[in-house]
Amino acid sequence: MAVTEETGAEPASASVDPTGDPLLRSRFALPKRPATFLRRARLVRHLDQALGTPLTMVNGAAGAGKTLLVADWAAGLTEPVAWLTNDTADQAPGIFWAYLLEALRAAGVPVTGDVGCPAEAAHVDRRTLTRLAADLERRDHTTVVVLDEFDRVTSPEIAEQLQFVLHHAGRGMRLVLVSRTEPLLPLHRYRASGEITEIRNAELAFTSEEAHELLSRHGLHLPAGAVRALVERTQGWAAGLRLCALAAGQSTDPHAYLKQFETDHSAVADFLLAEVLDRQTPGTQDLLLRISVLDRCCPDLVNALTLRTDAEPILAALQRENAFVHYLGHSWYSLHPLFAEILRAHLRERFPGLEQELRSRAAQWLRRSGALPDALVQGAAADDWEFTARVVVDDLAIGQLFTGLRSEELSALFARMSPEATGPAPDLVRAARELGRRDLEHGLAHLRQAEEELGRDGSAPAPVRLSCALLEALAARLTGSPGRAERAAEQARLLQREVPGQLLDEHPELTALLLTHLGSARLWAGRFDDARAALSAVAGSPDGAATALPRWEALGHLALIDYLNGWLGPAEHKALAAAAQAERYSLPRRSRSGIGPLVLAAVLIDRDELDEAQALLDEAAVSHPLAEDPVVRAGLTLTRGRLFLARGDARAALAAADATVPAAVSSPWAEDHAALLASAAHLAQGHPEPARQAVEKVAHHRRACAVEAARARLAAGRPEGALDLLDGLPENDRPGPAVTVRATLVRARAALDTGDPTTARRLVARALLDGRREQLRRPFLEAGPWIRPLLSTGRPRELAAGWLLPGPGRYRAPGLAAPDRPPELAVEELSARERDVLRRVAEMMSTEEIAADLHVSVNTVKTHLKSIYRKLAVTRRGDAVRRARERRLL
Repeated sequence: MAVTEETGAEPASASVDPTGDPLLRSRFALPKRPATFLRRARLVRHLDQALGTPLTMVNGAAGAGKTLLVADWAAGLTEPVAWLTNDTADQAPGIFWAYLLEALRAAGVPVTGDVGCPAEAAHVDRRTLTRLAADLERRDHTTVVVLDEFDRVTSPEIAEQLQFVLHHAGRGMRLVLVSRTEPLLPLHRYRASGEITEIRNAELAFTSEEAHELLSRHGLHLPAGAVRALVERTQGWAAGLRLCALAAGQSTDPHAYLKQFETDHSAVADFLLAEVLDRQTPGTQDLLLRISVLDRCCPDLVNALTLRTDAEPILAALQRENAFVHYLGHSWYSLHPLFAEILRAHLRERFPGLEQELRSRAAQWLRRSGALPDALVQGAAADDWEFTARVVVDDLAIGQLFTGLRSEELSALFARMSPEATGPAPDLVRAARELGRRDLEHGLAHLRQAEEELGRDGSAPAPVRLSCALLEALAARLTGSPGRAERAAEQARLLQREVPGQLLDEHPELTALLLTHLGSARLWAGRFDDARAALSAVAGSPDGAATALPRWEALGHLALIDYLNGWLGPAEHKALAAAAQAERYSLPRRSRSGIGPLVLAAVLIDRDELDEAQALLDEAAVSHPLAEDPVVRAGLTLTRGRLFLARGDARAALAAADATVPAAVSSPWAEDHAALLASAAHLAQGHPEPARQAVEKVAHHRRACAVEAARARLAAGRPEGALDLLDGLPENDRPGPAVTVRATLVRARAALDTGDPTTARRLVARALLDGRREQLRRPFLEAGPWIRPLLSTGRPRELAAGWLLPGPGRYRAPGLAAPDRPPELAVEELSARERDVLRRVAEMMSTEEIAADLHVSVNTVKTHLKSIYRKLAVTRRGDAVRRARERRLL
């Protein structure tokens, strides 16, 4: 026997444990890493901290990659590493310490003879532990002791002894525990003193980048999206990824296999059943099978499903053991998705028909507990559609099919509803879903069916009838039926008195939706003041995700009312506020279209920022191709028509003016503005008589139409008639600058035509003063050649400089360049969004990066770039940046 250099004493070595059984040498060997093993640098760096703390714990579920991680790290250390893979037979202190002492010797760590070896399986002499600790403490180097599968050591006595040695060994020993469960050592003390390094399940999970590399090592080269989906399904579980990769490698289509693999007949299932489920007691196995139907659970819910009373300690124990049960907080737990899939498959095999019963029982419990979303999921999974639809209607949650953050999820859930589900509640839900998708034919059919059923049953609860009234209001809005909307709103107002106030408070979206539908129907009818009252109540409601969509719609409608009255600034402000609602609450993609963007496009047209307007209209068409209500349809048609006209396509503008919007009743403002557009198009073609005929019949309805009719009379050579038309308008009509500027320009031209250039110049100056505040350029561009001489001198030229004519603001409206100013010196003003794009171009960002950074489409960025090139008179990015810097635009 060799003599140690340090003491000269013979080391006490043994080839057997205290019971006389031979020591298994394989338990001292570092596990071999497979050829496909992936060394994860982030975890290795974290493990390096183990050399600075007495205790390190690597704690994770079966197959989390704990052992291979630590083995790989230990293989690269310069310090001696004593490795011991524990066994369930190590519960006797004498056997455990016999193995640990031999692990030290196997690692080349000399253990002095006076340490001794345990002579009894059930007992370890305290002097052995003391001498071992002292021996390690006085060494010049640190010894790393790795105890793998330490969860198999459940003896409190061994834990106490290990703590004693670790404490007294000082810097001579660094202990690394690899375990599925929390060890019995006093971890709180080490955490409090900062003397522990911890790597847990969440950190052990593979990232998408790591999973991509791991799959590549198995010869699988998948798109990033497919890898992310696999990581999400496995939650980055190491064994799951490796087993899937191995199985996929044997498939003819690995990509399809990883996308659709069935867990219940796979190596993944075999692993989890053997390593997790089979280790549990029969009672715990039954509990796991039953809760596999739940996305999340709490002890009371588990007791309800298992008909037992001890769920709380069992769930807590499973979570501590890393048995693929995760703690979510506030007494709620969830199963690992793959584990749950496997358990459900075995539940169906062992207990056919039980899954549906469990889900129905869970749905009932969840509804009583107020967990409505979970109750709906369970009810649908149980194929109990009568119950699921009744929950939505009775709990006044039908509005959530339209608003909130779960509308798309709920719509998808009820898309699976069986046709055999009958009754008012299923038909109301079907109607809500179809109307929400703007499928009027099917939505109205389901609504009529529900109303007939409710008519036969006069005792239907108030929430059911109130839900029906909400859908009636929506149907009225979509069909352009203001009277129907008023009746539905009145019925809803009476029914709200019969519904518990608490229920209404829990669903503010219902009232908000009702008022939004009513306001839209009133707007269609031209009752702007009444519409504003209903919509303002919604727009001013408290913030919150539940009412974000109605607030967005209400703000858009209010913006349209302002625009129709000629108030561009307030209209723009409300439309931008609506866009902010969509951005803040991440509303569905369709909220990128709607009335708000239409109003912004219309405002931009009046400001002659046509490319920006086109971009908004294009994006709205792409993001929401479905048919909308008449207000949006009319707004979209008329805005497109005005853009055609502004670009010089009078024929397309006339076609837009002639387009019809399906509705039960016609809209006075839609008809008036269609006539206004047709008149302007005829004037642009040089046909004053058709222009007059198109608009004069509605000239007394709206001041904007009267102004357009006066323009037609002027074009026909009748200035006195034009002034008579304007003078006959009522004084109480107070339109905004978009109307008054045009009216002032009509009076200016009439003065010029009647030989009064001084008055004409004064009126043009007033129009410029009013238009400058709003950057209102289109009225001056539409005025015709007569205005150019007036803009070239005196006060009008001063007022037009910089925003209409070349000047400090660098804008030049087409056709209005001053004769004595070289056109090449003037640069058309860039819009705020164009400046945003240009700044990012200067930062060398790609088109795709700019789109992502500004939250717009790539096509929108390309449109902005074209406009920037045109305004800066360049054709390339680099030239645009250089020109912008020369002009100090950057």
